Amino acid sequence: KRELNALRTGRATPSLVENISVDYYGVPTPLNQIASISAPDARAIMVQPWDKSAMKEIEKSLLKSDMGFNPSNDGNNITVPVPPLNTERRQDMVKLLKRKIEDGKVSIRNVRRDGQDRLRKMEKDKDISQDESRRAQDQLQKATDGHTKTVDQVAAAKEAEIMQV
Repeated sequence: KRELNALRTGRATPSLVENISVDYYGVPTPLNQIASISAPDARAIMVQPWDKSAMKEIEKSLLKSDMGFNPSNDGNNITVPVPPLNTERRQDMVKLLKRKIEDGKVSIRNVRRDGQDRLRKMEKDKDISQDESRRAQDQLQKATDGHTKTVDQVAAAKEAEIMQV
């Protein structure tokens, strides 16, 4: 969910920039750990660094991010205008979204496979009965289906948000 929320939709939200890595005293640090981030309107993000000496590094990191931001610094705050997405960029975002969705589903399936392997081993070692193993595998499958459904719902909502003009 966190990765999908960080995808750009054309609307300004703090989640667009909160995980951008900033070189803070030589240590890569997520932006949300060194500044307050807000979205005063639908087209701008306001970054208020807690340490004013970090402003240049924050600005540099925002420029380096592949989001197409052009931040402006007024001495106390950094304003990040969020340009509207064009059709081509929206389609690229949807492709990226689908790739992230598939990665998430693969991760869910890998967890299920690991659980099934453990259950088979426990059954083979006679730690649990065959009935208990089947019951646990059914629960594992239900959990997998539930998580996959959640990913699909979040993805559908995010795709609609991206394609909304």
